[in-house]
Amino acid sequence: MLQTILWSIGIAIVVIILAVLAIHVITQYEMGVVFRLGKVRTPKPPGLLLIIPFIDRLQKVSLRIVTMPIQSQGIITRDNVSVDISAVAYFRIVDAVKSVVAIENVYAAIDQIAQTTLRNLVGRHTLDEILAETEVINTGIRQILDVTTIAWGVDVTQVELRDIQLPDSMKRAMARQAEAEREKRAKIIAAEGESLAAAALGAASDTMMAHPLALQLRNLQTLVELGVEKNTTLVFPAPFMSTINELGSFLERENAASRAAAGPQA
Repeated sequence: MLQTILWSIGIAIVVIILAVLAIHVITQYEMGVVFRLGKVRTPKPPGLLLIIPFIDRLQKVSLRIVTMPIQSQGIITRDNVSVDISAVAYFRIVDAVKSVVAIENVYAAIDQIAQTTLRNLVGRHTLDEILAETEVINTGIRQILDVTTIAWGVDVTQVELRDIQLPDSMKRAMARQAEAEREKRAKIIAAEGESLAAAALGAASDTMMAHPLALQLRNLQTLVELGVEKNTTLVFPAPFMSTINELGSFLERENAASRAAAGPQA
């Protein structure tokens, strides 16, 4: 009787162990790859899965998008500038069987190929191109990775340059260049303003020559503007001063004529 109970307990324990080894749950974002006696069987979709213990081996593969940082790379650009560039790659497994069978560790492989591709592609561009054409470089890296990783069952969805570190000497040189560029634009704008002002003054002078009264009105307006300041400065317009000079000359001629007329009478 005791022996029968022990046998029953042993059989129950074995059944429980086999059930634990046979029953698996594949989540919604995973795909199951089953090897039966070393051969790959049809990938298993999400849900409850039963396998044969010790004969089948299950490997779960995540189909979610993976964010992989690409560590900073010391790169020499085409114009011989040393920069440190880091990036980030986004990829997902689209073929679970290839990602398991075609390569040993798909994540490590993508990390290494991404670093190599980043170094090679960025090295073909100048520093100005790297800073101005980031989107073009991102697209180029992604296309190169796609060609390599498609055989591994991986789709690279996006690659982004994350950080570009420049030497301090290059930062100072770029700051001086930017300052010189701003000064150049400021001088050009000032020169354009002077040209427009000169053209406007020329048009105004032509108008005043055609209409002398306009100059007098402008002088009166200037006197009114000065009077608003409540200052003690007295300003005489140039035409007014010339009128005074002409009046003085007229008085001198009259005096001379009077003296000449009084002389003969005496």
